[in-house]
Amino acid sequence: MIGIAAAAANETPFHSMAARKVHGAKHSILIVRNADRVASFCNDVIGDISGIISGTASALVVIQIAQSIHLQATSVEYAINVGLASFIAAITVGGKALGKSFAITYSRDIILHVGKILQFLEDRFHLTIIKDHKKKRPKQKSKK
Repeated sequence: MIGIAAAAANETPFHSMAARKVHGAKHSILIVRNADRVASFCNDVIGDISGIISGTASALVVIQIAQSIHLQATSVEYAINVGLASFIAAITVGGKALGKSFAITYSRDIILHVGKILQFLEDRFHLTIIKDHKKKRPKQKSKK
């Protein structure tokens, strides 16, 4: 949801919030300005990791079920494996679809909450997730 919300969000309301010193607004601007990176990381990297974890978890559940009812490699075990994998895939795809529509509708609120989390991490733990490249540039001396 964060990746889709970053791509769908408009930067303008966060400038207004930053002017009013709303906690997390400046970090939200950075998220929107780096929407391509944020969306790529959240949608691809986190999505792949989630897929691997859910697939592994379903395989472990099938193994536990098979051991608890003392099944060998039979058609019942294969049916349980396929059924559970299909169920997890359906939940994953359905959840992603609901998450996308929710992220598009509430992109401003989602990005503001993520901005607040990023500001908290930076304030408390000095952990910078998204760097503001404008801050780091040294001022150039004008040639006269």
